[in-house]
Amino acid sequence: MIGLELQAIYIMWLRQMKRFVRYRSRILVTLVQPLFFLLIFGSGFRNISIPGMESSNYVHFFAPGVIAMSIMFSSMFAGISVLWDKQFGFLQEVLVAPVSRLSIIIGRTLGGATTALIQGFVILIIIIGFGVPVSGVYGLLLTVVFMILISFTAVGFGLILASKMRDAQSFPLIMNLVVMPLLLVSSAFFPLKTLPAGVGVLAKLNPLFYMVDGLRGSLLGTDNMFHPLWDLLVIFGICIFTMSLGSYFFSKSEV
Repeated sequence: MIGLELQAIYIMWLRQMKRFVRYRSRILVTLVQPLFFLLIFGSGFRNISIPGMESSNYVHFFAPGVIAMSIMFSSMFAGISVLWDKQFGFLQEVLVAPVSRLSIIIGRTLGGATTALIQGFVILIIIIGFGVPVSGVYGLLLTVVFMILISFTAVGFGLILASKMRDAQSFPLIMNLVVMPLLLVSSAFFPLKTLPAGVGVLAKLNPLFYMVDGLRGSLLGTDNMFHPLWDLLVIFGICIFTMSLGSYFFSKSEV
C-alpha cells in the first residue's frame, strides 16, 4: 500500500516535470520577466542615491527581489494546472484512483515547487554572473533554504486559489492582482525606510517582505531589516499554514 502511494506521488511529480519541459514558452516568460525588471530598474536607478540603502549598487539590492519574483510567478502554474485538470476531466480520474488524496497533493506540490526552484536557481546563477556579491558559503546555503520555503509557500497559495476557482483564464489575473501589490510593498524595489509610515506597517504584515528580507540578508549580508534566522522562522510558519490550508481546500474541492 505504501508503495502504491509513493508511486502516485512520483507520477504526479513526473507529470509536472514533463509539462515544464514541454512548454518552453512558459520557461522563457518566467525567466525573462524577472530579468527584464532587473535590467530596467538596475539601469534606471544605478546612479541614484536611495535613502536607507546600504548597497552601493542598486542591482545588488534588487537581486533578492528578482529571485523571489521568479519563484512566485513560476509557482502560479501549479494552480493553473489544477484548473486545467479540472476542466479536461483529468483531476476527476486521478481522484477516483485507489490512492489517498494526500499522495496526489504531495506529488503536485513537489512538482510545482521543483519547477519553481529550477527557475529560481537559474536566476540566482545569472545574477551572480552579473556581479552580485555572495556573503559566503553559509549565506548561499541559507539562500537555498529560503528559496525552497518560498516555492512551497507559493505553491500552497496557488492551491488555495485554484481550489476555489473554476476559470483557468482568470487565475493569472487574480494572481497578478494579489502578488504585484505585495511585491511593491515587500522592500523588493525600495528600502522600507523610503516608504510612508503607514505603508511600512503594512509591509511588515506582508509575507513577501520576510521572504525578500531573508533572501537579502542571507545572500548579500546587508540591507536586511531583521536577522535572516528570524525571517526564516516567520516564513516557515507561513509555509506550514499555506500548505496545510491549500491541501485542505484541495482535498475538499469538487470536480
